[in-house]
Amino acid sequence: MRTFASLSVLSLALGIAIASNPDLKVPQCPSKVSTQFTTQIPSGAACPQTKVELCYTNTALNLVFTALGETNFYFDPKQTTNGNIWEYEVMEAFISKGSDDPQTYFEYEVSPNNVTFNAFIFNPSRVRKANTPFDHAYIAEPFNDGFTVNTVLDKPGKKWTSHSTIPLALFNGEKPRGTLWRMNFFRTVTGPDTFPNQQLCGWKNTGQANFHITPAFGTVEFI
Repeated sequence: MRTFASLSVLSLALGIAIASNPDLKVPQCPSKVSTQFTTQIPSGAACPQTKVELCYTNTALNLVFTALGETNFYFDPKQTTNGNIWEYEVMEAFISKGSDDPQTYFEYEVSPNNVTFNAFIFNPSRVRKANTPFDHAYIAEPFNDGFTVNTVLDKPGKKWTSHSTIPLALFNGEKPRGTLWRMNFFRTVTGPDTFPNQQLCGWKNTGQANFHITPAFGTVEFI
């Protein structure tokens, strides 16, 4: 009995710590919070700067990705929604409602040609462990479901920017003020001279060349 009580106290303490000191505090739109990352996963070597801005409404998460220092704008024009766009250049958000290290979470990606990947990931090991389940449940019609995306390429300025909205109903998360979330953000960098090799860039370093390490996800509060 004392063991269960100790675990409960530990879980409560962790929840309080996350609530009092989240990595990001996301405001209601039109205000925004901004973060950025400039390092590769897992080495920590330099990576082109990526900026992420977030805010929320009662029904959607608004997400703005900006890829700076871009030289290739590299994508496969034949790929469509939920194709393997991650093989080329994308910016990504992994999103889960709640404060726990998630076993199921939403993966959202966008490429320079405004194509998106939208899927819930089933990762019960939390680390994509070999010989354990790892699966996808795709959102087949994202634009019918309330998603929006608009991507603008600025080749002279060596950057591309994507404005996206993700419906909070996906997470049973409408009217999210006061809720806690776990998230991580990533970018892949490649080009015609280096493909299929990529730079893997991220907000929270997962410690290996694998984005699907949920204990590494950052903590986020909607305020």
